[in-house]
Parts: sequence; C-alpha cells; structure tokens
Amino acid sequence: MQTKTASATITTESAMSFAEMLEQVRYHGAYSTRQRAEDVVTAVLAALGRRVTGEERVELAARLPREAARIFAAQVPETDPMTGWAFVRDLATRTGGSLATTRWDVGSVLGVVARLAGPDLLDRVLAQLPSGYAILFGRAELVQAA
Repeated sequence: MQTKTASATITTESAMSFAEMLEQVRYHGAYSTRQRAEDVVTAVLAALGRRVTGEERVELAARLPREAARIFAAQVPETDPMTGWAFVRDLATRTGGSLATTRWDVGSVLGVVARLAGPDLLDRVLAQLPSGYAILFGRAELVQAA
C-alpha cells in the first residue's frame, strides 16, 4: 500500500522484516542474544517515538517493520525540547543502563533506522530535533556559521 504526501510516496510495507532489523541491530551492536537486541530496539524506538512529530513521524513509522512501527507510534510525543545527549541520559535513566552502554545501544538502533529512513527523510527528522541527534544516527553534526 502506498500513501502520497507533499514530499514523497510512502510504501507502508518496510523493505526489512522485524527479524531482519533485530539481526542487523544484534550484529552492529555486538549483542550476544536476539532477546538483548530486541530489548534495545524496543527501548530506543519508544524513546524516539517520544521525540519525532508531524509528517516525519508518519513517514518514519511507514518505513519501519510493522512491529517496530507499533513500538515507535505507540508513544505520545513530548513537547519539551531534548538535545541528543539529554535523550541518551533520559533513556539511561528509564532503562537503568550506564550512559556509555545506552549511547552504544542508541547508536546501534538508530544506525539501522537511518538506513530504513533514507537520507531525505532522515534530513527532515534531524531538522526538527535539537542539536546532538545526527551523531546518534551515525552522521556528522553540521552547524552553519553565523
């Protein structure tokens, strides 16, 4: 099924299954079990679902595997701005993980999400988020000179 938006045609079936997503996260994150990868994916996607809004939220959910999209879309977006580092700290607090481990987890999941989103959608997602998220998705943070 496809949906037309002002910026793109969205295919609602992801090119990747949830099992494939978990295996990619497991590989990139060097997690010893599929269950650990699934726990990390669930926590990070829920946290991201509290940050992304608008058309970008709908398009990103459409590009994720169905199970991942449910986790992401089930969250109510919060209105308070949160930098990328605050995002990691907040997730560490919620999960009881260390900052270093949580940063690793976030990068492992968001790297896969970035590939699923594609460069154009990822650009728009990053444009709506405060500073510090680009690196979490595996990109350099480019700042314009004043």
